[in-house]
Amino acid sequence: MIDDIRHIQDRALAGLSAVTTLDDLAALERDLLGKTAELSGFKKVMGTLDHDARREVGAALNAAREAISEAVAQRRSELEVVAAVARAESERLDLTEVRAGGDAGHLHLVTQTIEELEDVFVGLGFSVAEGPEVEDDWHNFTALNFGAFHPARDMQDTFFVGLGGPREVVMRTHTSPVQIRVMENQRPPIYSVMPGRVYRNEATDATHLAVFHQLECLVVDRGITFGHLAGTIDMFTKAYFGPGWTSRLRPSYFPFTEPSAEFDIQRPDGTWLELGGCGMVHPNVLSNCGIDPEEYSGFAFGFGLDRLAATRHGVTDLRELASTDIRFLEQF
Repeated sequence: MIDDIRHIQDRALAGLSAVTTLDDLAALERDLLGKTAELSGFKKVMGTLDHDARREVGAALNAAREAISEAVAQRRSELEVVAAVARAESERLDLTEVRAGGDAGHLHLVTQTIEELEDVFVGLGFSVAEGPEVEDDWHNFTALNFGAFHPARDMQDTFFVGLGGPREVVMRTHTSPVQIRVMENQRPPIYSVMPGRVYRNEATDATHLAVFHQLECLVVDRGITFGHLAGTIDMFTKAYFGPGWTSRLRPSYFPFTEPSAEFDIQRPDGTWLELGGCGMVHPNVLSNCGIDPEEYSGFAFGFGLDRLAATRHGVTDLRELASTDIRFLEQF
């Protein structure tokens, strides 16, 4: 009888190792350890045995049931891992970026420009930062040293959003609020660029859009001078447009920089194009962000990406960039 018990145990262990699903394992467990299992039948005949034989058979029977139970638990653990892997694989989403070719479509010209510029600035040692397009008054105006009655706050320039108190929430009018968020959350040194979509409440024509894109550059560190600003702009101009292009600075005014300038780029044919504004970060702006202007200085510059893309690719009307005309889009 003990040999029969051991034979049943060996058969059970072999059968458990061959099970491949949790359902099959549950069914086999019932067959091996349930009330109708072969091992359960030995309990009925144990009463006919003498004391010593009953003890030996009982020990063998308990050992067999314990060995089978441990094998069931081990196999269940293994099959649960296999099932979890299979489930994860079946639910897997392939989020790999795929750039379709041929007639399947391609990135918009402005998106291509943003990615190219990000590559240029990352190559120059800058990081890329982003921020919300719906901004509060502090980040869009006040922290940037705009006075309470500055003309840029007027409704003719800004889209105000009906949230909170009056004139508190706006569609951002420039990407400069991202500079404030970076300075609030990161201690110098800061070398960062901020591309993104901006909004202006103004008429749309060949040279202006109500919704367009900007890229701004911010540097805050010890010992930063106006010379670093001019050198960075010139380096960017040549890296993006080519060695035949140059840049120049003209005095200007912005509330968030002092001194301030407009910067132009010169085409190889000698003509100039106004690209954007720049200057040394105003001490008030640094202080508003918790940065000591006595210890740190910085510069910032920004420009319209749509105009940049249009200039580089010979597009004469900015409204084409917002067009859905496939004849225009497929050229780029």
